[in-house]
Amino acid sequence: MKLSAFNYELPEELISLFPTKHRDESRMMVIHKKTEKIEHLQFKDIINYFNDRDVMVFNNTKVFPARLYGNKEKTGARIEVFLLRELNKEQNLWDVLVDPARKIRIGNKLYFGDNEELVAEVIDNTTSRGRTLRFLYDGSYDEFKKLLFKLGQTPLPKFINRELEHADTERYQTIYAKHEGAVAAPTAGMHFSRELMKRLEIIGVNFGEITLHAGLGNFRKVDVEDLTKHKMDSEEIIIDKEVVNIVNNAKEEKRNICAVGTTVMRTLETSVSTDARLKEYEGWTNKFLFPPYDFKIANSMVSNFHLPYSTLLMMVSAFGGYELIQHAYQVAIKEKYRFGTYGDAMLILDF
Repeated sequence: MKLSAFNYELPEELISLFPTKHRDESRMMVIHKKTEKIEHLQFKDIINYFNDRDVMVFNNTKVFPARLYGNKEKTGARIEVFLLRELNKEQNLWDVLVDPARKIRIGNKLYFGDNEELVAEVIDNTTSRGRTLRFLYDGSYDEFKKLLFKLGQTPLPKFINRELEHADTERYQTIYAKHEGAVAAPTAGMHFSRELMKRLEIIGVNFGEITLHAGLGNFRKVDVEDLTKHKMDSEEIIIDKEVVNIVNNAKEEKRNICAVGTTVMRTLETSVSTDARLKEYEGWTNKFLFPPYDFKIANSMVSNFHLPYSTLLMMVSAFGGYELIQHAYQVAIKEKYRFGTYGDAMLILDF
């Protein structure tokens, strides 16, 4: 497949800047892969497609306030620092992106907070935009982390072009988020409300959880036309024994398994045995799923409507079928579905 195959005209007004008032009341397009039938419903209607002992797998990662604004020593220039990952707890080392990058060199100090509560020193240049920062803090690690997160902001994607609001802290997060480490939310899961999950539980749907700490690679542009040459950024994942048992038991019983989001689908496909069973795994994945691809675990998935050229759109096209997803996206534009992080949902069924 070529990169150009994943372009389409998306009217700017369809990129959603705000979430729906209630999580489970976004619109939902249901795509039946086998018949190519398309339905238009509300997200809470998802309950009608799953039965007792079917399985939904969720990503329980938690987004942390990864965007900081600081000032450069001497010049006072305003610098955006985006925390990517913690490298060393003892030394308070972090892998970050800085903007504007050209102004920041090794040895520069950056000051954060109105009263310069936190100071960081640039100790390494890793890429043109990337840097390693050492935060200079004498207190305990817990106090440092608390201060860092107090000064940080919810890292909404750049295409949500508006001022951050207090509500974003709660809404740019799933209700089941547990393990801190993501700088991008697993957006498909944001449609699930507590009430909806309770109703799914009552009808007997089993829940499994994996962890994938979503990184900025989700928004990174693909810059090669030949997709086989694209390298995904590595992301940390955990597949524990509990979810392995839930998924493999469902496979044995020929139950339906739904991957809630592209991060879940990528995680499930990272660790599969030769007989198409899920295996325990803790480590990193840079799995890149694009058409054609033979999926081994899930036979349905929830996703949002993704932007042109994105690796997320490529993965959804691999699962739903390239032609069918192309058609569905044109229908979504005609029907004025909301696109992007805070947009509407798509349920693809392959059963």
